[in-house]
Amino acid sequence: MRMRRRVALIAFVIVGAAGLVVTASQKITSYSPPNGFVPDERTATRIAEAVWIPIWGEQSVLGEKPFVATLKGDTWTVRGTLKPAVFGGVAEAEISKRDGRILRVAHGQ
Repeated sequence: MRMRRRVALIAFVIVGAAGLVVTASQKITSYSPPNGFVPDERTATRIAEAVWIPIWGEQSVLGEKPFVATLKGDTWTVRGTLKPAVFGGVAEAEISKRDGRILRVAHGQ
């Protein structure tokens, strides 16, 4: 009985170690677009909208259209537009062109 347990334990260890070797040898790759994940104004604007709407509400955010996106270095800055004769600020977002990270979100006062 003890011998069977030892054999089972040894077999378990060998199979487990083989599984670790196979897992460790598998290389996980990810595609990275040459122009980054946020290559243009449209993409930057859509990301900003997706972030702003849960914060300030769809009606408020869409009321700031048209949105203006500018690229400086590797960072997109997206801003809403303030309507004429309206006081206040607009939604702003800074987004990494390379990987789409949200770097900053604010609403001007």
